[in-house]
Amino acid sequence: MANPGYGKRSAPGQLARTNHDFAHLPPREAAIAAYVDRLPDGADISVKTLAKTTPYGQCALRTALNRIQAAGHLRRGREQVKADDGGSRWITRSWWSRTARDDGWWAHFMRGDVPEDPPPPRPTRSRAHILLAALGRSTPSLSLSAAECARLAPLVEEWFARGATEETLLTALTAGLPTPVHSPAALLHRRLTDKLPPPPPAPRPPRRILECAECGMPGHPEALPGGVCRGCRGERAPAHPNAPLPASAVHTRAAEIRAAMTLQHQEGTPV
Repeated sequence: MANPGYGKRSAPGQLARTNHDFAHLPPREAAIAAYVDRLPDGADISVKTLAKTTPYGQCALRTALNRIQAAGHLRRGREQVKADDGGSRWITRSWWSRTARDDGWWAHFMRGDVPEDPPPPRPTRSRAHILLAALGRSTPSLSLSAAECARLAPLVEEWFARGATEETLLTALTAGLPTPVHSPAALLHRRLTDKLPPPPPAPRPPRRILECAECGMPGHPEALPGGVCRGCRGERAPAHPNAPLPASAVHTRAAEIRAAMTLQHQEGTPV
């Protein structure tokens, strides 16, 4: 295993494992891909470590991993994460996908536009339904029927989706009850609707940068087709027009240069 927080990171939305996932690869690459695919998240999949655990040398592994990357199963780069001191730092990432992805999919993933894996199926009685059904045991005046629990459960689920805890919900539903409670279901519906907390702020998109599999130069996905920069592919950079660049393009380029310089200073970060 790699150091905590590093190593293999599975991409979301992969298809179920089959015996033919890597049949499109040459035999050596297919064997290495199948081995990496079965490693758990967090496993060290660097060339040096794989050379110790597979029958292939580092040169063969480096070539094979580059071909696996070109086939859309692997991307390597950096991602900004929160540090223990409250700040942030850039760390090495090796993103793995059993399902082959094209450059467009990886570009969306790097921007955080690919949805994460769906949660596992819920049990027959949801957390919300169980909470409502238990109200009558602690507060008899709020006893509900099974049908009433089913109707109110979606409202409770919305509270949970907005970050509310069970303690917060119980306080909102049971504090200051009138005497008597004529209609428990109507009262709870009113409180669940009127006291609904605001939605949480939208999560910030991840900050990720790919790196060329050959030279390690950081760049945006569009500049690294197949995970390799155009220079290493032997392609010439597109000619720039004589017209001056707009200010937005200058600021963007300056930010890319600063990010690249920062990554170069952090080359000592473990893989």
